[in-house]
Amino acid sequence: MKKYIIILISALFAVLPALSQNDNVGKKVGPVEIRDKDNNPIMLPRLGEKHLLIFYVDPDKPNQNKDFREHLEKNHIESDNIYGFGIVNLKDAPMLPNGIVRNMAAKKAAENDADIFFDPSHAVKDAWALGDCNNKFIIMFVTKEGVIEFFRWGKYSEQDIADFYEVIDKYK
Repeated sequence: MKKYIIILISALFAVLPALSQNDNVGKKVGPVEIRDKDNNPIMLPRLGEKHLLIFYVDPDKPNQNKDFREHLEKNHIESDNIYGFGIVNLKDAPMLPNGIVRNMAAKKAAENDADIFFDPSHAVKDAWALGDCNNKFIIMFVTKEGVIEFFRWGKYSEQDIADFYEVIDKYK
């Protein structure tokens, strides 16, 4: 009997991360304060004006989904309806000095003509109840209406990438 309980508990823990990701899809989100490149507080840009493609990244996991990230850097998503940007999750990288992370992010933003913002306090994670974001490369797509239409974290499968493009094509 104990063996079956252990198997059941193990299976439950294997399924929980996937459930928490799916729980975010369809969730209505609102304004949240983040930081700009100069560490000034700003409200999340363009929420309610455009569809948002948000890359919420833990900086101590820079190589997670590297191939997909590099593909997107070379093949920008072009649409007047979508505003894409990155938010660096500084809170989950306590061993990396924020100043160094900001400088590295500024260089990457300049190379890719991208906007990058910062979340030093889990403001986005907490305000939107995203779950555990530590050690994860997260892509979120939030509609103009403030609804999360796409949410993935961790290592992406080919199906995750196909699902991503299906959502992007729907809102272009």
